[in-house]
Amino acid sequence: MSVGGPKLKLNNGAEIPAIGLGTWQSKLGEVASAVSYALKEVGYRHIDCAWAYGNEKEVGEGIRASGVPRSEVFITSKLWGTFHNRVEECLDETLANLGTDYLDLYLVHWPIPLNPKGNHPVFPLLPNGKRDVYHEWKLKDTWKQMEEMVKKGKVRSIGVSNFSEAKLEEILPTAEIIPVVDQLELHVYNPQHKLISYLKSKGILPQAYSPLGSAGSPLLTDEVAQSIAAKHSLQTADVLLGYLIAKGIVALPKSVTPARIASNFTGAISAADKLETADIEKLDGLAAAGKQKRFITPPWPVELGFEHWPPLPL
Repeated sequence: MSVGGPKLKLNNGAEIPAIGLGTWQSKLGEVASAVSYALKEVGYRHIDCAWAYGNEKEVGEGIRASGVPRSEVFITSKLWGTFHNRVEECLDETLANLGTDYLDLYLVHWPIPLNPKGNHPVFPLLPNGKRDVYHEWKLKDTWKQMEEMVKKGKVRSIGVSNFSEAKLEEILPTAEIIPVVDQLELHVYNPQHKLISYLKSKGILPQAYSPLGSAGSPLLTDEVAQSIAAKHSLQTADVLLGYLIAKGIVALPKSVTPARIASNFTGAISAADKLETADIEKLDGLAAAGKQKRFITPPWPVELGFEHWPPLPL
């Protein structure tokens, strides 16, 4: 397998490596070496970052330490909620922290503008303890500023994250540039089949964060995934990641452990090749058979429009 692994085509003609290294909750002191190892020793060519993760400076150090040229690494970052009315300011902070003058992909992290003058730079809260949402701000205006960043050459492609069909419909009617991706919690217990087919109808590529079920990788104990892994002499993680890639979904497993960083990459590629149609159909059916579960449901006080999302906090 060539360096970088398989690639998927975006709706603007660019290509994106189908496996990327996630950096959410990767701690300072660990993330630089994880990024460097992934690029230099394993062959990853896609790093997924965000302003809100608070570790982009170290991610940038890791990219430079790897010795892999910037032009060969696909770098994604994300606009945080408190910057929806100041997109370029957030982007410039990210670029400075990463030590690069452009991003390959820039996403709106959540479809929720937060009060830019609130009592906290990341999670402003109201006196009642709920997150302080900037209700007056329209997502279509955030998207216009995202489009400007493409025109200025600061980002090659733009997309969204955690957007339901309803939230995408708030930006698509006035969009000059269609989002190239929607990054979502996607895995065998939360496959979001309906949303995926909507995204495909719009030419928007799905990306999967928490593809093993977030902290502690709870999906690794699934018996169906384990039996498919045994049948093909694979690890269970390989099957869970390869399942996504075989379906044309970008997988973003996160680890700071060298052995896991390596096995996630090589195993996913191997599984994507070995999985049979019947295996994929079995995995596709797990959620509907009673295993539906989301692991990431922050207490946003607004209706996001997702299926299987907990009711709004009172």
